[in-house]
Amino acid sequence: MKNESFYKLPKALFSDDKYKDISTAAKVLYSLLLDRNGLSAKNGWIDSCGRYYQYFTIKECKEKLNFGHDKIIKLFKELEINGLIIRRRQGKGKPSIIYVHHL
Repeated sequence: MKNESFYKLPKALFSDDKYKDISTAAKVLYSLLLDRNGLSAKNGWIDSCGRYYQYFTIKECKEKLNFGHDKIIKLFKELEINGLIIRRRQGKGKPSIIYVHHL
């Protein structure tokens, strides 16, 4: 197993009552976003306030999680409502900027 890589899934998502209503699929998406945040750090994607940001398009997410468009939209919304991410829409066909909040 030394060559395998893993996604981190914070235990607080399962043990903290404030996250109990979040679906397992949304928790997995959050785990993917946390992992991608590391890549943002490596690439120097930092805004003027010193926060790391990333892009994860609906299309990329659909391919990664094997869910339909409506399900992916619902999962992102679930994470937003529960304060785990912030999405800033750019418009004009550009992907949303995503900020991931750490637990």
